[in-house]
Amino acid sequence: MNLLLMGLPGAGKGTQADKISEKYNIPHISTGDMFRSAIKEGTELGVKAKSFMDQGALVPDEVTIGIVKERLSKADCEKGFLLDGFPRTIAQAEALQALLSEMNQAIDHVLHVEVPEDKLVERLSGRRICPTCGRAYHVIYNPPKKEGICDIDGSALIQRDDDKPETVKNRLAINIEQSKPLLDFYEDRGYLVTVDGDQDINKVFQDIQSIIEN
Repeated sequence: MNLLLMGLPGAGKGTQADKISEKYNIPHISTGDMFRSAIKEGTELGVKAKSFMDQGALVPDEVTIGIVKERLSKADCEKGFLLDGFPRTIAQAEALQALLSEMNQAIDHVLHVEVPEDKLVERLSGRRICPTCGRAYHVIYNPPKKEGICDIDGSALIQRDDDKPETVKNRLAINIEQSKPLLDFYEDRGYLVTVDGDQDINKVFQDIQSIIEN
């Protein structure tokens, strides 16, 4: 079972990825993990990727695709995989299709966890951090016992610039613009299934299970 997971920041992809990986015994493969692993192992492609990253440059698609191929060829992917954060562009999506075809495999589903934009802003901008111990809270979903104060050390909680509503809205707008062509690409090919992410975490997972098992 080969799955791709898509969704905007704050949609709860990470939680669902963990549940899918555990339930179906397939590895959750994120772009960052793939690069870190290839660099740590010192593979030829890992060394190449590091040279670009050290310069603050984007890693070229051919290097990225090579790293994806190495990762998908590992033994733990025999029963399938869950790709998260890749592909990011149409060129990468086409390269992934070609790679899977070469491996006599195909994508089963592209799971798109969708949450209304206003809810995403609420989720992302409600985060508060303790500057002393680093513990994270959320004003609605995980509030401290005393408003604005860390439960652990009594420090005043802060809102990072990244979590301010205007910054969050800008970030989401960029993500929406970048992800639309990919969603269209997979919808045109019949892979895309949209899941309502604006409900209880366990209900979201039940919906995903229904898609996978039916």
